[in-house]
Amino acid sequence: MGEATEGFRYIGAKRRTKEDPRFVTGRGRYAADVALHGLHHVALVASPHASARIVSIRTDVARAMPGVRAVVTGEEFCAATDSLAIGVDAPSVTRWSLARDHVRYAGEWVVAVVAETRALAEDAAEFVEVEYETLPHVMEPERAMTEASPLVHPAHGSNVILHRNFVWGPVEEEFAKAEHHLAFRATWSRSATVPIETFAVVAQWHPGTEILDIWASIQMPKYPDQTAKALRLPGNAVRVHYDVDVGGSYGVKRGLKHTVLVGYLAKRLGFPVRLIEDRLENMRGGDMHGPDRIFDMNVAFDRDGIIRALKIRAVDNVGAYAGRAPFQLGKPITAICGPYRIGAIGYELFSVLTNKTPQEAVRGFGQAPTNFALERTMDRVAQFLNMDRIALRQKNLIRQDEFPYTIPSGSTYDSGDYHTVLDKALAAIDYPALLHRRDAARQAGLLAGIGISTCLEPSGGNSAFEPLLNPKNETTTWMDSCLVRVDLSGAITGIMGTSSSGQGHETLVSTVVGEILERDPAQVRVIHADSLNALPSNSPVGSRMAIMLGGAAAGAARRIKDTLIAIAAHNLECAKEDLDYRDGNVSLKGVPEKLLSWDQLVEIAHRKFHQMPPDIEPGLQAQFVWEVPTGGGLPTADGRVQIYPCYAFETHIVYVEIDPETATPSIKQYVCGHDCGVMINPDIVHGMTYGGIAHGIGAALYEHFTYDDNGQLTSGTFMDYLIPSALEVPPIRIVDHCTPSPLTTFGQKGSGEAGYLGAPAAVANAVNDALAPLGVEINTLPMSHLAIWEALSKATRDD
Repeated sequence: MGEATEGFRYIGAKRRTKEDPRFVTGRGRYAADVALHGLHHVALVASPHASARIVSIRTDVARAMPGVRAVVTGEEFCAATDSLAIGVDAPSVTRWSLARDHVRYAGEWVVAVVAETRALAEDAAEFVEVEYETLPHVMEPERAMTEASPLVHPAHGSNVILHRNFVWGPVEEEFAKAEHHLAFRATWSRSATVPIETFAVVAQWHPGTEILDIWASIQMPKYPDQTAKALRLPGNAVRVHYDVDVGGSYGVKRGLKHTVLVGYLAKRLGFPVRLIEDRLENMRGGDMHGPDRIFDMNVAFDRDGIIRALKIRAVDNVGAYAGRAPFQLGKPITAICGPYRIGAIGYELFSVLTNKTPQEAVRGFGQAPTNFALERTMDRVAQFLNMDRIALRQKNLIRQDEFPYTIPSGSTYDSGDYHTVLDKALAAIDYPALLHRRDAARQAGLLAGIGISTCLEPSGGNSAFEPLLNPKNETTTWMDSCLVRVDLSGAITGIMGTSSSGQGHETLVSTVVGEILERDPAQVRVIHADSLNALPSNSPVGSRMAIMLGGAAAGAARRIKDTLIAIAAHNLECAKEDLDYRDGNVSLKGVPEKLLSWDQLVEIAHRKFHQMPPDIEPGLQAQFVWEVPTGGGLPTADGRVQIYPCYAFETHIVYVEIDPETATPSIKQYVCGHDCGVMINPDIVHGMTYGGIAHGIGAALYEHFTYDDNGQLTSGTFMDYLIPSALEVPPIRIVDHCTPSPLTTFGQKGSGEAGYLGAPAAVANAVNDALAPLGVEINTLPMSHLAIWEALSKATRDD
């Protein structure tokens, strides 16, 4: 199947995005651009210790400095606000914006200083004196799980905040029957996304209306609700302005603790307050790190390469506090066997507290590390059997005729054509020629390797992992919505109730509405509602908006279309079924001259009530709220549940050369075969895929939040936290394929996490293929220059 744009007028067509003009011309409006009269600024005093008791805080000198309006400690702040929400059932693990009594990681906020300028606030923060009594700390999760470990939250009684052990299918029986077993450890080290824009938030309290206005660089579900709850305000006292542009997020722009702090300060002080992280604050204390996970993989298979069963033990280091971080172990359940026919799986997961910076959601929400572990497993099995890695995958991939396909954990994959996507990628890179290139490079003295990954991208963002991992949480809906209105001039406006951080939601909504109403998307204006005018939304997370916002926009537009047809039927005195709708005009079938134009229909709806059908209200406005396809159910007693509705697929093929003298890896060729169903806008999909691959290369080779023995972050700047530049990211060829989803409006699937979910695994497999002739391997990401150098040194010593 090709790109599947036939039958569509605007869906899948190459069109300039709605957002481009303001970004290209520098007319975006970010949180830092919000300049309110009387605006004051926040600087933070952060803990220098990984674990300590706060003995005393002296603020007299800071308070007396010019321009300083307030110095707020955790004791005051925590008494006036409620603990931030935590996803799992651990009520003793409380979390505020400012520490009270104890600090639990280096970089945790202790005191907030408010002044007329950021510089004055920073100067005053230098004069806040905090006396600490240092306490034992723990940084490694497996040590944190032992009885001898210091407790990060003594009231909780353990450093394990979540432990579940799932068994889906006859795992032990399959292991007993299998001809071979293989076990190994794979480690995904802590990294994140580091967008150009750090988190920024501005808040203003209006005493007359008792409304707190918030402008923030946000990407988070339930953000206004959680802000209001923590500030002890009713939900309708918080107005979040979603029309603020967000300078990149990829999941990490949660910023709840920032917002609650700034909201409290604005309400208490009576003037607007702004907090913009500097880069060190962002990386050390912004609570935006990603998964930090150890996998123990155990696989049972036969000599013909058929995988019979898997046992996965995952230990995730969530840091000092846990918001939604433990759920990053939950999303992988929806694709726990990847694209493979594996009939029995055991999955034991541990979410562990340590004295590191807290985790937050990062692109893929925990799926990329699991894909890495699965794909390393496939390569290890192929190596053990001396079998071609592609042949092994082809043998185990789910076949096209097997869809819809239900995996052991209860999720049903909607559609797929995995073998064809793999074949297309192999053809695009000319795999036989690539093998020849690799072998020639090896003969020339280089270390050269080919990496392959075949991975799923669950999409549609359901909430089912919440009740699965916390039975007290019975959330079963993660709806989204859109409002479409047509004004008297005939102009169309689409309204959504969420923020955007580069995903092109304005283009998405205008294209979908234009498709349904057969009107040019360029003429469809799309705006963001604020949270007091809000439509139900769960924000752009989980690769969900093409599915959910797209589906909601289509539903609202269809209601408008149905209204227009009903008006025409009433005036033409015929049944609706006797009418043709084309380009917004409605005519009688077979009698095209008997027609009501778009403008005539709009005028009737707005001005000529006497020509309206009796059961239709005047005006043209429709809202549609859409529930996640296949959603709405709670997990079964044995932990089976449909978590995501749609499953995109990607194949990555990478060619890497390593200089044996310097251990420097260089990616020379990269092809990604990608199937996300029908693409609403191919340019946006390709852009997100390119960016995701670059992000994945960073996770595989460069990016790592490292700590020393004292619990200090040692990679808090871009001198030490390396990210790939244009020099490290090669030209990337994307090969499209389309297997439409039967569950969505146009057959679309999600693509926001594309690239990132398969790139780290493919790069890791390429590096290990390059090292294979030396008899060494690396199963820990990132595979830094040093890690590769040490592997080469080990090979030399062993020789």
